[in-house]
Amino acid sequence: MSQDFTAYHVVTERPMALGQMIHLDETWESGVYRRVMEKLPMVEQIYNAPKSWEGKELEHHTMVALRELALEEVRQERYPDKPSRLHCLYVSESLKEAKQWAEFFIGLGRPTYQIVKLQISGRRFGGNANLCFDATSDREYNREMAQRYWQIFPVPTGEPPIWEILVDGEIQVEKIVEEIGKNL
Repeated sequence: MSQDFTAYHVVTERPMALGQMIHLDETWESGVYRRVMEKLPMVEQIYNAPKSWEGKELEHHTMVALRELALEEVRQERYPDKPSRLHCLYVSESLKEAKQWAEFFIGLGRPTYQIVKLQISGRRFGGNANLCFDATSDREYNREMAQRYWQIFPVPTGEPPIWEILVDGEIQVEKIVEEIGKNL
C-alpha cells in the first residue's frame, strides 16, 4: 500500500540535486543490487557445493551477497508487499538518525556526500539492522535468518533495534539538508 511521507536519506553513491525525482521499483538497480550481482557467480558456486565451504571464512562481500539474496528470496515468497532491499533507498525518519548513519558511513570510509530530505509516495518497511546476519554456505540457515529479519524478531543478544527504513515508489529531493563530503 502506497503512503505519502517525508524522510531523510544519507547520500553515498553520487550527489543528489534539489528537486530530483526518482522512481524506485523492481527494475531500479541500487548500489546494493550491483554489488550483490557481481558476487552471484560465487554465490552459485557456494550453493552448488555447500559442504566444500563449511568452516571456511567467506569474504565480506560474498557473505553480504548470500545474505541479501536470501533476504530477497524470502521477501518475494512471503512478503511481496514490502520494498526490496535490492531496489530501495534506505532512509531515516529523523534528521538525528540520518546524522548518526552519516557518521557511521564516514567511519567506514564510505564516500558520503549529503543528507537530503525526501518527499516519498510509496511503500516503506522498518527493519532492524541488528537482524542483518552473517550469511553462511548453508542456504536454509540464511533463509531462516532472513525470515527473522522480515518478521522483526527480537535480537537474540537483546541489543536494542537499529532501525533502517526501506522505501520505494516516487521520491523527490525536497531539501539538501547538509553537504558533507568529509571523506571524499
